[in-house]
Amino acid sequence: MDDRRSNAFAENPLVGRAVHKMNGAGNAILVLDLRGAGFLPRPEDARALARAPGLGYDQMMVLGDAADAGEAAFMTIFNQDGSLSAACGNGTRCVAHYLAEQSGATELRLATSAGKLFVRREGPLAYMVDMGAPRLDWRDIPLAREADTSCVDLAAFGLPPASCVSMGNPHAIFFVERIEDFDLAAIGPRLEHDPMFPQRANISLAQSLAPDHIRLQVWERGTGLTLACGTAACATGVAAARAGRAGRRVKISLPGGDLLIHWREADDHVEMTGPVQVEFSQTLDATIFSGRDD
Repeated sequence: MDDRRSNAFAENPLVGRAVHKMNGAGNAILVLDLRGAGFLPRPEDARALARAPGLGYDQMMVLGDAADAGEAAFMTIFNQDGSLSAACGNGTRCVAHYLAEQSGATELRLATSAGKLFVRREGPLAYMVDMGAPRLDWRDIPLAREADTSCVDLAAFGLPPASCVSMGNPHAIFFVERIEDFDLAAIGPRLEHDPMFPQRANISLAQSLAPDHIRLQVWERGTGLTLACGTAACATGVAAARAGRAGRRVKISLPGGDLLIHWREADDHVEMTGPVQVEFSQTLDATIFSGRDD
């Protein structure tokens, strides 16, 4: 590496800042507080952090200054490939815990590019996030062409038609008899990039266990197989209720743990309740950013 490139990495403004490794139902989350800093990480910074030993994440939640009074922070959300996501329910709970531990607040308001979120503390390590109303029109998900979003036939891999929902990010949910009958690690990348999804999509396999209980496995857009995905759980709860597979209250069991989903009838908003776990905090050093970025 030449001296000019070495100096550029040494001068990375993230060096010396703290990151906090957490998880929400197994969904690996990094929280990076840049309030007052006046900058955001670059995509290559996000990729470098995802590769750093012990810091690998599903989503990185970067806190910036709130635009409106009463909001605790604005969240910019990175996937591990450096792309942006507008929503991450499990990450929002982690951010809420980080901020609540600082302020003692039991209720917080947070903002993202997809809208504003209300969070309420339900226990020492449990939070409810009001994820807002689902978007069900094909243009809002978005899909590449007009379709009945409750039944989108992709004619792929022997899967049934998908139910498509946006929770601030696009989701395609396939209800199957047995999740084990499909290799999501193999088919997930191809479905994520299917031409029907101009902004790519999160791909989920859902198995109904009871009218109030669904098992879920998720391939996350920009990340891959994940132990949990809060927006996918919300989208699945909505899709199940739309199809008459479940009521408006349902437990979603993911490999990393359970999330409780309530699609409120009064205002159409989706509540997600689940756990938070704090793993460790670490100060970033220049070596994290000194590797090659492909």
